[in-house]
Amino acid sequence: MAVLHETIDLALEHYSERVAQLFKADVFSFIGGIILEYLSPFRAQIEHLVNRKDKPDNLAFLLYTPGGVTEVAEKMVDIIRYHYKEVWYVVPDQAMSAGTVLCMSGDKIYMDYSSALGPVDPQILANDGQLVPALGYLDQVNRMTQKSEDGTLTDAEFAILQNQDLATLRKYEQARDLSVSLLKDWLVKYKFKNWNTHSNSGKKVSDDEKLQRAQEIAEALSDHTKWHSHGRMIGTKTLTDELHLKIEDYTGNSELKSAIRQYSDLLLDCVQTENRRHMFHVHRYIK
Repeated sequence: MAVLHETIDLALEHYSERVAQLFKADVFSFIGGIILEYLSPFRAQIEHLVNRKDKPDNLAFLLYTPGGVTEVAEKMVDIIRYHYKEVWYVVPDQAMSAGTVLCMSGDKIYMDYSSALGPVDPQILANDGQLVPALGYLDQVNRMTQKSEDGTLTDAEFAILQNQDLATLRKYEQARDLSVSLLKDWLVKYKFKNWNTHSNSGKKVSDDEKLQRAQEIAEALSDHTKWHSHGRMIGTKTLTDELHLKIEDYTGNSELKSAIRQYSDLLLDCVQTENRRHMFHVHRYIK
């Protein structure tokens, strides 16, 4: 078994080296939920990665996540941006919910034709310790409230509505509002920082136009009625054509696609075969 682990470690080092050289950046990979218990080891991994004199300013962040807690994503961004000026998120497979919010803090987002982001549906830690998507609850409460106003609310629905905890509902609303606010701020600050002219007209892009585009993207991604499902996978084409979000599509770059997939597939195999809940892997870029 020791030989197998050593072989896997050597393979991960080889594949991550290829990715680092192609991006000319440090590489940080994370597979798992964006939850509080991983925040401390996340910080430790980042600090280990940057603990050297020849650290570059660029980070390629490979992310695979089902989502998690928005506040944790915000703190992860604080930690990353303390050490790196330029951050590129690479999504070989999927980055859902809070993972999507996290990606919006990047200067660039790299995906191929099969990659996916997800609707921005923040998850809240329930009383039983489970994470629950906030927008589904809010949608149902809003639906029953509307039926009450229309006079069509059933007795069963009235009982459900009457038993809702207002403080919990307010927590859901705050989580939704925080996700939208962060997404807007990060898009303008990072993703749109070099968006200076309109591609069609060549006219200068104003700050108001950047803010408006960020608002449109944030509202679209957080519109639960548009996507119908917390787990809906939103592909590159939809992101670019419908949401007008610029994605660095590496589908046609065979060298980069091969390097990313070999690396990310091995990371996923490690997680699945060893029944891990999460995994970090880092590689220092050396010129």
